[in-house]
Amino acid sequence: MNQSHTPVTLPVPDAEGIYTFPDDLVRAHEQWTNHLVERHRAHDDHVIELMTPYNGHPYFIELRHPAGRPVLVIEPHHDDFALSASGTFLAHPRPLTVATVATVFTRSTIVHPALEDAFTTEAAVSHLREREGAAALAPLAAERVLLGHKDAEPPYRPYNQDRLEQVTHELHEVIDAHPDAELLAPAAVTRHPDHLLVHHAAVRLGCRWFWEDLAFWPTYALAGCDQHLFRARTGPALTTELVDITDVILDKTTVLRMHGSQMHPDRKMYRPIRHAWTTATALPVGTGTYAERFYGMESP
Repeated sequence: MNQSHTPVTLPVPDAEGIYTFPDDLVRAHEQWTNHLVERHRAHDDHVIELMTPYNGHPYFIELRHPAGRPVLVIEPHHDDFALSASGTFLAHPRPLTVATVATVFTRSTIVHPALEDAFTTEAAVSHLREREGAAALAPLAAERVLLGHKDAEPPYRPYNQDRLEQVTHELHEVIDAHPDAELLAPAAVTRHPDHLLVHHAAVRLGCRWFWEDLAFWPTYALAGCDQHLFRARTGPALTTELVDITDVILDKTTVLRMHGSQMHPDRKMYRPIRHAWTTATALPVGTGTYAERFYGMESP
């Protein structure tokens, strides 16, 4: 079952959408959540309860049942897959293993400024972000592999070549343990050194399928210079593909609430949803309202 089978009206940004859209999305998400609560109370085994890691707020979502070829996701940080590609896998569940790097960079001191007094150590911040990553992946029944490298910190500098070699070696071992899996990694639309490093490591290891990075969308992905650098780096080598995620956009909102449980105000976590609406304008007329963008590279 998905949102299209309920009376919930999906929000569509209007001329003032930059101001009104978050409130519209909150209302639509509350209606969808209430519908799932009723199903959960009726002992519907397909609906599971999630708790936001920071404040323990309950949400409900349908548990997915993966099928098809396994996918090994290589993400730089705990939130990158949830932000950029989770809608596609909510709509089309595949057996998942998420490696943070492969999640790669799992040690961090970066937390929302409002919480800096409460999370003062690397261990405390990393533990919160690890719990957020686990909660965001729970509906997808994904396995997790944590490599434990430390996030780059501002002011950002080019990544170290020795670290690229190390991460590539560690990812190679993860890939060897999942020989049938298809690889998915960030396209590195942004200049963030962790994203660039993971992208280059993934290409070395044969990855040909990439998502559009949204983790730094407000500051990087919309910047003209970054778009130019991305096109200059990739040229015609990457082809673009859009995936319609309209039917699962409210479930993706729940996933974003898990990954961004520390976010203040809540509406900041909805930026990727507005971006998904913008992206969908390139879909064929009369199809989806929301979409995620991927890039494909031809095999050599």
